[in-house]
Amino acid sequence: MTTQTAPAAPPARADDAPQDARPARRAPSGTLVRTLAGVALLALLACLPLLAVHVPGVLPGPTYTPGALQMMALCWLIGALALSYHLLFGVAGLLSFGHALYFAAGVYGLAIVLDTTEIPLLPAAALVLVGGIVLAHVVGAISLRVTGISFAMVTLAFAQAGNVLVRRNPAGATGGEEGLALATAHVPDAFVGVLNTRNLYWLALGVLVVVYLVVLWVERSRAGHVAAATRENEMRVRVIGGRPYLVKLLVFVLAATLATLVGMAYLLLQSGAVPRATSADFTLTLLVMVVLGGVGSRWGAIVGGVLYTILDQRLGTLAGSAAVADLPAVLRVPLSEPLFLLGTLFILVVMFLPGGIAGAASRLAARRRPREDREESRERLEEVA
Repeated sequence: MTTQTAPAAPPARADDAPQDARPARRAPSGTLVRTLAGVALLALLACLPLLAVHVPGVLPGPTYTPGALQMMALCWLIGALALSYHLLFGVAGLLSFGHALYFAAGVYGLAIVLDTTEIPLLPAAALVLVGGIVLAHVVGAISLRVTGISFAMVTLAFAQAGNVLVRRNPAGATGGEEGLALATAHVPDAFVGVLNTRNLYWLALGVLVVVYLVVLWVERSRAGHVAAATRENEMRVRVIGGRPYLVKLLVFVLAATLATLVGMAYLLLQSGAVPRATSADFTLTLLVMVVLGGVGSRWGAIVGGVLYTILDQRLGTLAGSAAVADLPAVLRVPLSEPLFLLGTLFILVVMFLPGGIAGAASRLAARRRPREDREESRERLEEVA
């Protein structure tokens, strides 16, 4: 007598699994979302010279006009310079009053090389960049022997020495108080003239991207982590076998190198070098930008630099407008002083926005996050019910 066995059941497919057993789709990570948003923003900024976007009160005209492109390019370069100072102050905790020295090295160094030699633009820029690295090594090796306010004073002394050297105009190389015009004989035609402001805009935007990527790489590297730990407690880093001096010197040189790079692009954009680029006041301006945007935040430094540049450019126009001239004296006098308005804005940010613009945005996002989490939990409960 034979017995028949039931046919074996086919293996269960993943599609036949109960709905609750299927793995839930993972939401895109925050890093991916931020990266995609950054790429989209960069693409939009790159397309601005091809668009006719008008922002009244901010830009002097539509975005395709030379005046608007000049101003936006200046914003990107100053934002990149503030980002290089963020690497020095926000990451390593080094309060320097001489960061303008390396920016001036890029501006005046490239101007002098192009004016006195027959070297083309790219080799001249490479030569000036090497010179900026050497200068940063020398100044950093000396300045970092001390800490705190002593370090700030030593960097200030070097910056003042550079300012005096530029104004003394040795051998007629720097132009003294009048500055030094850009020698365009060996500069590509694409970067010369008002009609090519669009190319200079893209150059400035490219410099900002390069500086951002370098700062991001440094912050996420081992040296960046050690620099951040040194900023918090240098003695503890020494105890566990770290070498704070070398790490701080590395960050110092990298920040100075980025400032030199920005200075060379600034020379091409402005078609000349002026003594203000060497002043200690310019470094203090960078400190204001970083504090305004938020100390310790990359995008905060960029926003602070861009916002300060826009205010610096447009408040002068506001001060000389007929609307301000017709106001009573009690309002006309302060509104006619752009520096007074900038100082007032800085005081208000320090008092009412601790952490700057980036800190305010972070607190706002933290308040919205619990609300979104509660709404998401409520939706899940409704689905289960």
